Amino acid sequence: MEDDSKPKQSSWAYLPDVCLRHVFHWLDDRDRSRAALVCKKWSCAMHAGSLWRCRTITFYGQPSRARTLEFQSALWYTKKFGKYLKHLEIKLSSPYNTPFIKKFQVIMRGLLSHLGKCNSHLVSLSIKYLELDCLIWKNVVRAQFIKNLAAFLKRMSNQLDYLNLKGARITLEEGCELLNSLSSLTNRSFISEINIEDFFSLHLSVYSSPLFHQTMSTFHRLTILTFNYNCISDELLAILREHSSHSLCTLNIKCHIHDPHGQVVSGMSWANLAKRAPKLNVNFFFERVMKHDHLARILLEEIPVRSISLRSSYFSDPDWTMRPTLTNLLPAYWHGLQKLTLELNNDHEFLDNELLQLILSCKRLLFLKVWAFLSVSFMERLLQNRAERRCILTTIKVRIYTAQDDSTEEERLLANIYRKFKYLIDSELNYFVITYPMV
Repeated sequence: MEDDSKPKQSSWAYLPDVCLRHVFHWLDDRDRSRAALVCKKWSCAMHAGSLWRCRTITFYGQPSRARTLEFQSALWYTKKFGKYLKHLEIKLSSPYNTPFIKKFQVIMRGLLSHLGKCNSHLVSLSIKYLELDCLIWKNVVRAQFIKNLAAFLKRMSNQLDYLNLKGARITLEEGCELLNSLSSLTNRSFISEINIEDFFSLHLSVYSSPLFHQTMSTFHRLTILTFNYNCISDELLAILREHSSHSLCTLNIKCHIHDPHGQVVSGMSWANLAKRAPKLNVNFFFERVMKHDHLARILLEEIPVRSISLRSSYFSDPDWTMRPTLTNLLPAYWHGLQKLTLELNNDHEFLDNELLQLILSCKRLLFLKVWAFLSVSFMERLLQNRAERRCILTTIKVRIYTAQDDSTEEERLLANIYRKFKYLIDSELNYFVITYPMV
């Protein structure tokens, strides 16, 4: 006879620990803390190290009560479970005045000091868009923050594998100080991935700095390096060839109109690096660098280019003639180019034929994103070639600029084109095409 006097337990009570931890993984801090009050088993799950390996802390420049509580919670749990941390991301959201920056610096000093003492697992650190060249960073606060961060990087240098300081906007000397912290214990760093895009202040000719070259020579196992073209020189390519060619897979290079990019880099330097680093792929991101003579100095045929992005945003200039770039420069990468992004305000220049010919010549091109003045018939020709297997595109994202207020007719034609190739689009393509008035 069954004993009905004992209370029946929920099936949750018998959930295996590994499943319970998986449930906790999807909860935010507040829900985790509430769930931990249910019973001893759930409290133990709350303290499982696997739940606290990743942490993002956002410093809100204009906090509300909810944001303040969210920040305080994230900071408290980071300190409480900091010994388990493997991936840390710090975000600055709309910093707006010096007192806020001072508070940020003080909190970061305490946080980095605590983690430096208790943590032996951190492999990934990201602190993006510090913009240390802004006036809200007073000299004393800025110097103290850099000192604290350098000390932390030095302490973590043996275990860090990824560092992202994109957008720091720092002086050459301060930037090299931070990077040198990663190798200060042994004069060598074995970190594998660094993002120093927009790391240095605008207008700096980093490529001519012996200090920068000496700093980069301390890295001996780089796999992915993201940086600006104003760092590129024959010397840097020789350093990468000597110290990281066995591991180097990806160079992500941003070239911005306001960064110096007039240096002469030898095609032989690129060829020697590519020969020693057979796995190397180079991705270029051009921001308003559109003149053919500037691009021709940079886009050398010896570079193993996998991706190119050319963005003029909404700026237009009669000197930005794209036709020779499409017909003379980019076809040199027909054997390796896999991704092409063009965001052009080319209202003075028709490029349908040149762009289509380029696409057909690039035998490995998989991704195409184009925002430009094009005719709607371009899409029909492109899809027809794709249907005939003359190209292997899997992603097509096109914004067709038009100078007319009313694009009803263009939209109708695009709808007809979609219906004609619906069988192909639905089964084989990531496809998005619209018209966009530019008046």
